[in-house]
Amino acid sequence: MKPELYMNPQNQTSAAASGTPAAAADPQTGPAPIPPLGVSPGTGPDAAGCAPAAFAAVRFVLVETSHPGNVGAVARAMKTMGFGAAPGSLVLVSPREPAVREHPDAIAMASGADDVLAGAVIVESIEAALAGTAYAVALTARQREFGPPRLLPRDAVAQAGARIAAQHAAAPAAAGAHVAFVFGNERFGLPNETVDRCSAVTHIPANPAYTSLNLAQAVQLVAYEMRLALLEVRATPLAEIGYAGEPATAEQIEAMFGHLQAGLEAIGFLDPASPKKLMPRLRRLLARTGLEREEVNILRGIAKHMLVATQGAGAKAPAKQEK
Repeated sequence: MKPELYMNPQNQTSAAASGTPAAAADPQTGPAPIPPLGVSPGTGPDAAGCAPAAFAAVRFVLVETSHPGNVGAVARAMKTMGFGAAPGSLVLVSPREPAVREHPDAIAMASGADDVLAGAVIVESIEAALAGTAYAVALTARQREFGPPRLLPRDAVAQAGARIAAQHAAAPAAAGAHVAFVFGNERFGLPNETVDRCSAVTHIPANPAYTSLNLAQAVQLVAYEMRLALLEVRATPLAEIGYAGEPATAEQIEAMFGHLQAGLEAIGFLDPASPKKLMPRLRRLLARTGLEREEVNILRGIAKHMLVATQGAGAKAPAKQEK
């Protein structure tokens, strides 16, 4: 099997840029749960004039990474682009080596980015890794029939940067509008279930004759592009064109999908014994909208009334669904 081809560039400021070192993890208990990343750990602006809070709003997620050295190399890649100052900027989902933060290979490959490595948070699920985020990008070159919208790398980064800028313009002190870039296992990439929980998909358009790209190299490219997007002095269209509501978090969106599925089953539109592709299609449709919290509440209200309307009534025959 070909190694996973990762994708898009991205960026953020680290301890070196903000002047504030990341909190070290307790060697016995490890770091605390993922902290709010929308609040800057530093007090001054980035050297290029961008607030550290904008960089602290970006999260890098590694799913089931096999080699500890790759985790250390990712920490180094993040710090060179100014990311990792906030503990939890690097999140590891079920790494093969549980004590990866203390592994000699990881420490050696971090090469001075020990603070980013020590501040990494280890979780057991993609849901925990994306907690608090409002926009997540899955990096995978694998074509899928269904899934989030596919964007070019710089388009994905521009979307992420615009969401951060809009949120900070509306509420500078708010800990929200986090974005995440999700990278899969070195050999097998990302499972469909993980990709489905992201807002968009992108990949690095490498040489088609040789597409092998190391995990840390992929993160480096994403971090670089994100850095350029955050440091660029420009207008923030999402903040200046009309009203922009509070983005819905990953947890709110997942709860909404569960509620909506229950409602569709209750009215007989979705047959749980033969669901076909209805829910993946709905996920794809709604991923293109950039859901806000109030919009999620509206959809949940609709689902609630579906359930209320069918209480005590016999189940209807499932409607014909598109294949």
